[in-house]
Amino acid sequence: MPLLDHLTLTVTDPAQSAAWYQTLLGDATVIEREGPTWKRKRLQWPDGLVLGFTQHLGTSTPDRFDHERVGLDHIGLGCANEAEVRSWADRMSALGIDHGPVEDVPYGWAVTARDPDGIAVEFFCLRG
Repeated sequence: MPLLDHLTLTVTDPAQSAAWYQTLLGDATVIEREGPTWKRKRLQWPDGLVLGFTQHLGTSTPDRFDHERVGLDHIGLGCANEAEVRSWADRMSALGIDHGPVEDVPYGWAVTARDPDGIAVEFFCLRG
């Protein structure tokens, strides 16, 4: 089965999104691209994670992500164990990034924050 290669999100400000994700996840290689009606920042981290942030000219600046609309619900980033999930929660707290509590659910652990456009980013680990 093919693996997910990259994820590109529509955002209101690619520079702001790129800065937020790099603050959270660390420095990444950044490639900028532009088309006649869009501009994009593509970030690649040393572990292979690739996220793109695209602004389309038709996107309204006050627009914000709504997980109840058809499309993306959230980004889930895998963690090796509960301690790693809790470590991400601690990191977000230290960086001043608002986040929810570490959730301890029957199938695993998760902690979630929202990026500048309101897209949920979840650090998650399955039990066992």
